[in-house]
Amino acid sequence: MNKLIPAIKVKNLSFYYHTQKILEGVSMDIYQGKVTAIIGPSGCGKSTFLKCLNRMIELEPEARVEGRVEFFNQNIYERRVNLNRLRRQVSMVFSKPNLFPMSVYDNVAYGVKIVGWRPKAELDEIVESAIKDADLWDEVKNKLHKSALDLSGGQQQRLCIARALAVKPQIILMDEPCFALDTIASVKVESLIQSLRLRSELTMVIVSHNLPQVTRLSDFTAFFQNNENRIGEMVEFGATKKIFTTPVDSRTRDYIFARIA
Repeated sequence: MNKLIPAIKVKNLSFYYHTQKILEGVSMDIYQGKVTAIIGPSGCGKSTFLKCLNRMIELEPEARVEGRVEFFNQNIYERRVNLNRLRRQVSMVFSKPNLFPMSVYDNVAYGVKIVGWRPKAELDEIVESAIKDADLWDEVKNKLHKSALDLSGGQQQRLCIARALAVKPQIILMDEPCFALDTIASVKVESLIQSLRLRSELTMVIVSHNLPQVTRLSDFTAFFQNNENRIGEMVEFGATKKIFTTPVDSRTRDYIFARIA
């Protein structure tokens, strides 16, 4: 078995919104080249935790983080961290497609252009490669210069993934990527995640309420739940197979068995 290398180390992470504590004392490793799922009931801080991993949470007013998030041993909350670079390296896909009101091509090229100027031919190659990697090329190759907002919901979500892939991230964070999709579109996005999973260099973290999907897609699972003070905490973390078959904590077992039974 290959040695597991943490791409991200979370150490005693707590999050406050205004004066209210939302998350308390989360510590876990997110391993390079693996898919880690975050599961738990609504309102326990799963999406908040995800946004702490690339500091997107700082877009919220009055947000405050305590603890450490180390991306390959560098604390991302140090002042000298370049946020644009961090968010390229640790990219994010939201539950609902958040495309720009521009063409399919320009949506995918957007992040690449921010990094720096590229010759048109090189940019064309990057865009085509990212769209192919998102398993969307055959569906949009004749629509590259038409509005991305004209695509179906499932196509828009895969285009968001293509946009994330175009900047060559090391980690992709996905917050309920199939939440707003019908069954057919969800299957296509799940199939895409499966194909990306085969790339040993790409790390993914996925928040999901769909537990069968989690068992199909993830290598590791973290279970979050609110404690007696209604503050989100990580109850248990481990290999997905173990979490779903022989969890250590009774709270994990009760949640999983209630939703799968």
